[in-house]
Amino acid sequence: MSDLPKEQRKRHIEEITSQLINFVLFIWVGKIIMNFTVFINDPLAILAYPSDSSAFYLAVLFSSLYLFFKSQRGQMNMMLFIQSFIFVFLIASFLYEFMQFVLYDNTYSVSYMVLLAILLILILTAQGRMGSHTLISALLIGWSLGIYFITTIQPFVTVFGYMMTPWFVGLFFAVSFTHLILNQRKSGYIERN
Repeated sequence: MSDLPKEQRKRHIEEITSQLINFVLFIWVGKIIMNFTVFINDPLAILAYPSDSSAFYLAVLFSSLYLFFKSQRGQMNMMLFIQSFIFVFLIASFLYEFMQFVLYDNTYSVSYMVLLAILLILILTAQGRMGSHTLISALLIGWSLGIYFITTIQPFVTVFGYMMTPWFVGLFFAVSFTHLILNQRKSGYIERN
């Protein structure tokens, strides 16, 4: 969907694939940390041990730190990566939730599917019309506010089968909103006092 040259798109796909593999490895590290006594007693059992939301949250933290340090060293353009990743994440999440609804009759997937559809329509219609920083921040804020709203109308919300708790969604919203404000200040939309 990008208008970037083919070589740059290929690099973006490779980077996203690499980071998804890292994320899975970070989930395993999170499982080890959260179940350290099991890991000490039987290291191979940790592979069969199911991961939970805590391991997912740790993987998000580790991935964020890894990407931050990688961008600080100048090894990647963080904004281009995030923009590409958000598009992949929204489509993959929508397809996952659609399969959950169709194959397993999971009615809790419908509200999250509607949120994802709205965000996908937003990214497709606003791409090129809005600045990439503003669009990314709007999508992240919209996702977190949407998840929070869904938690008020149904007992739980899952993303790829991992339960989203209010504190995680709130933290995600705070980081996204701070990012939006800092970007607006850098670009001169908000006058400094």
